[in-house]
Amino acid sequence: MATNGKPLDYSTLSGWLWDAACVIRGPVDAPKFKDYILPLIFIKRLSDVYEDEVQRVAADLGYSLDAAEDLVARDRTLVRFYLPPKVRWPAIRRVTTGLGQYLTDVVRTVGRENAAKLQGVLDAVDFNATAAGQRIVGDDRLAQLVDVLSRHRLGLDDVEPDILGRAYEYLLQKFAEGQGQSAGEFYTPRAVGVLMARILDPQPGMRVYDPCCGSGGLLIKCALRLLEAHGERQNGRLTLPHALAPLSLYGQEINAATFTIARMNTLIHDLDADIRPGDTMARPAFLADDGGLARFDLVTANPMWNQTFPASQYEEDPFGRFTKGAPPSSSADWGWVQHMLASLHDTGRMAVVLDTGAVARGSGNQGSNKERDIRKAFVDADLVECVILLPENLFVNTTAPGIVMVLNRAKRHPGEVLLVNASRLFTKGRPKNALSDEHVAQVHALYADWRAEEGLSAVITTAEAARNDYNLSPSRYVTQNGEDEVLPLEEAVVLLREAEEERKEADSQLAQVLHSLGIRMAPGLEGSHDA
Repeated sequence: MATNGKPLDYSTLSGWLWDAACVIRGPVDAPKFKDYILPLIFIKRLSDVYEDEVQRVAADLGYSLDAAEDLVARDRTLVRFYLPPKVRWPAIRRVTTGLGQYLTDVVRTVGRENAAKLQGVLDAVDFNATAAGQRIVGDDRLAQLVDVLSRHRLGLDDVEPDILGRAYEYLLQKFAEGQGQSAGEFYTPRAVGVLMARILDPQPGMRVYDPCCGSGGLLIKCALRLLEAHGERQNGRLTLPHALAPLSLYGQEINAATFTIARMNTLIHDLDADIRPGDTMARPAFLADDGGLARFDLVTANPMWNQTFPASQYEEDPFGRFTKGAPPSSSADWGWVQHMLASLHDTGRMAVVLDTGAVARGSGNQGSNKERDIRKAFVDADLVECVILLPENLFVNTTAPGIVMVLNRAKRHPGEVLLVNASRLFTKGRPKNALSDEHVAQVHALYADWRAEEGLSAVITTAEAARNDYNLSPSRYVTQNGEDEVLPLEEAVVLLREAEEERKEADSQLAQVLHSLGIRMAPGLEGSHDA
């Protein structure tokens, strides 16, 4: 077992990972710690589980361990993954020279021996990597890292299946602070993912899609929710009855290293997941037979907030995704939402994490505003079911609060929108705040019961949203202690960019009108802030 006969808890896991990171601190930049530590945790998990399964085969058949080993080598369907002796953790621990190359060979061999499941997953992992002709992490440090990771067993009864996801979360939170979007865009806090999965309430056999799946956490939370709701306890753990079909999970991820983590993460959970690399907005990986987008029962996602895409991304889209309007170049939030909507079946539902400004920007402005106009189209089509304002300082790469928006093509309460102000529902922490299990249950109950509660939630009509110029910010409708809404810095920057984009468009239109009248704008006025 992991620690004194008890499963590895999060506190012990944190200390263990801290020690592992300290071994390679110096030669490796902090955000890259995970690229060395997580593949080794993956290999150790596979090795320890393999040992467990061989012991199970021996016990079930009354064989010796050696006889069970021989049987498994001949019939690999008896185990999740087959590991030849030289790639198992005890063999790795015995290596004294050339460890970097040995570990690289290990991951390649594991991938080759289990090609049906691991094809392409571990190809990019290189423990022998160099920079400027020098090894990034020498064999001595790798040996220390292996020694630290050997402290705890990671077998079936030693750790929860989400060991890799929890390790990824810890490494990001501890070492990616201040690194910006590149460090933290790929992880959604565990409790937020649990809340989204409870709201989506996946049912057996459903197809679930995440177009920017990062480490795969949101897809995994949906699978765990199905198991929680329909699983039966056997041998101390929940399993899905054979009569019920599991979820089919689909994800796409643009970052190669994070794609690898997503594949490893879903494999550790024994999930039927089709994770593909690539740029979803430019080249969506999941297409129907007619060349259009594949469609799913549920969509769950946390796209990078306020991405900047050129207008051509929307105007020249071959998949017909942006029928409700082209978002501003300064924020792709509603571009992502429209891609997800286009990926839903006629009765499909989705939950997406967005910047708070996505549900409010442009409301109250004179004239047109791209985001407000798209939001209007969604509200008028009665697609928006719920908006939840999250507490601030939950996410790794920002202190901004964020929102969860739920869309439903077949709403339970047509013509209504539930708005939840959960900004005060958090446990104070360092460096990050957290939603507790009780907070998640409280917010989910409001959604499930469709309940307005003073100071926490409100149910408005789409007509009321229209009267408020399609502002869907929960804090506008649900106040707490009379506090006014404060504009986050990130939100102010996006608003400034939008204003600049709108000014340029207005200048261009004015120039066209003047040109048609035979009048030229004075030099220096075109594009001038004082024009």
